[in-house]
Amino acid sequence: MKRRRFVLGLAGGVLSGLLAAACNRGRKRVIAVIPKGRAHLFWQSVHAGAAKAAQETGVEIIWNGPATETDFNGQLQIVEAMINRRVDAIALAPIDKKAMVNVVERAAREKIPVVIFDSAVDTEQFASQVATDNYEAGRVAAERLGRITGGKGNVAIVAVQVGAASTMAREAGFEDTIKTAYPGIRIVDKRYGEADFAKSLRAAENILTAYPDLAAMFASNESSTVGAVQALKARRSSVKLVGFDSGPTLEADLRAGIIDSLVVQHPFKMGYESVIAAVKTIHGEKVQKINNMAPRLIVREDLDKPDVQAQLNPDLKKYLN
Repeated sequence: MKRRRFVLGLAGGVLSGLLAAACNRGRKRVIAVIPKGRAHLFWQSVHAGAAKAAQETGVEIIWNGPATETDFNGQLQIVEAMINRRVDAIALAPIDKKAMVNVVERAAREKIPVVIFDSAVDTEQFASQVATDNYEAGRVAAERLGRITGGKGNVAIVAVQVGAASTMAREAGFEDTIKTAYPGIRIVDKRYGEADFAKSLRAAENILTAYPDLAAMFASNESSTVGAVQALKARRSSVKLVGFDSGPTLEADLRAGIIDSLVVQHPFKMGYESVIAAVKTIHGEKVQKINNMAPRLIVREDLDKPDVQAQLNPDLKKYLN
């Protein structure tokens, strides 16, 4: 009798295991994709790329981020909620490289793989990092500004925010290159727009007021570039501007000659590659730990090139509707 109960129990356990495995195979995997914010076109392009990867791989993505790129407490709460929900993986663009360490390491402890995108975090407990080579992007911007100023004059930076690893790396690449390669150029000011259009405008206006002899400015993200352009337009200023990121209004201003050039990323590809890396990690496949994507300098003459338009203006409606 005991032997019969043992055999029945063993058979039941095997059957339960098989049923659980079958259910797991049939369940759609869920990946939380958490950007720094939702307002800028950059993040919409990331979202579209992530959606494309989800369609191709048969996973579900949950797209959720804070309203503003300075709300790291809001982002922390979203990540915690996704861990508690037991999603299969998380793709995260950390607002602050230090503030997000604990939640990234908590996810790793709970066997939820994390793919970091756009901006670095101060821990190695992630599966993969997909981001623009931001230091190189800053170097590219500095080289362009050095050429258009003839290697001389006072310049300034409309920066983003302290703690955001991606923009800090861009600004460092710019500053280091100016200091080492262009001794005739002096960086006279650096003010933060806090990833906000209005604050970036005020920062740019204050720079222009303080330095009427300014030769050029570098703006290190979309919001800082928009703010700088608005300040230049309001004053009808001839100060040269090398901006960062893109969007319909920035492309129009580049075409009009108000912006000299834009250093651009590939946010659609970034979102796509982040979800692909998360899916591979879920299935135990090897992924590249650091995936640095090359930045690209765009000048007015480039705007109508098909490959440039494909990068700057992906079909968002196709993937987000």
